[in-house]
Amino acid sequence: MNAPTVHKEIDTRGMNCPLPILKAKKALADMHSGDVLKVVATDPGSTRDFQAFARQTGNELIEQTAEGGEFVHYLRRR
Repeated sequence: MNAPTVHKEIDTRGMNCPLPILKAKKALADMHSGDVLKVVATDPGSTRDFQAFARQTGNELIEQTAEGGEFVHYLRRR
């Protein structure tokens, strides 16, 4: 699957829950509906955190990948 077109990217490497979610929430607030946010994290718990975040906020979790200790999350702004 090709990575979606990213409108904004945030780096949350080295941060633990809830910081990656809080940073993503702040970034999404400044974006337009339909825009895609890419979040790079190193917290293994971020995978399930972003799944729950998407369910709770109505933003679409498009894709999640994990490679080399990094977890990448793509969210589409509702």
